[in-house]
Amino acid sequence: MRKNSIRSHAIAWAAAGFILFLRWTCRVRVHDDPREALRRDGVRYIYAVLHAHQVAAILGGERGTGAMVSRSRDGEIIVPSLRIRGVIPVRGSGSRGGNQGRGGKEALEALIAHVVGGRPAYLAVDGPRGPRGKVQRGITTLARRADAVVLCMIPVSKRRWVLKKAWDRLQIPKPFTRIDGYFAEPIRVVEGETSEQLRIRIEETLRRLERDHDPVEADFARAEADIATPGADVAAG
Repeated sequence: MRKNSIRSHAIAWAAAGFILFLRWTCRVRVHDDPREALRRDGVRYIYAVLHAHQVAAILGGERGTGAMVSRSRDGEIIVPSLRIRGVIPVRGSGSRGGNQGRGGKEALEALIAHVVGGRPAYLAVDGPRGPRGKVQRGITTLARRADAVVLCMIPVSKRRWVLKKAWDRLQIPKPFTRIDGYFAEPIRVVEGETSEQLRIRIEETLRRLERDHDPVEADFARAEADIATPGADVAAG
């Protein structure tokens, strides 16, 4: 048990070192970034990112952002990488379709407090187990309770590794590449709108961003959605 703990600790800090190396060698460029205007107007905001984009999102992450991290061993491994980039890990993990498992409810409450306190938060919205591109409900609860707009963003690395056997097709930027972060217009909670309607708007916005800026990966996401919901039209309107 002790040996496993030491090994996990070593892997975690090796991963953090690699993240630091990538940040030193990669160029990050953002497009249609609304954050300066939101800060000027005192508007709270939260990031909605796909699970596949977590590594690139960490590289370009805003310092002080809170991020929900699983209490699993995999979650433990990613914590040093977040901290080294100034991202604040909030431990917990949601069950499929909600945030009730593995401390997810407590973590969500902590994220809400974090945003209300004036700092952004980040959610990998189709995690922790997918299907890829299927937005879970936690982001809608966070947006409503923290009175925050949702910033959908996808980072696209010019050169990258793609873990094709992973459920999310996790993407890892290669050293010395360029990462372009594409923002959509902020999504605001509309009076009278249901949580499901808000969830669908976020899902369709992320799908549209990926289709516009990373069409090859978007095709895989659509195929996954077709398998998960046979006969459904999953194209963004």
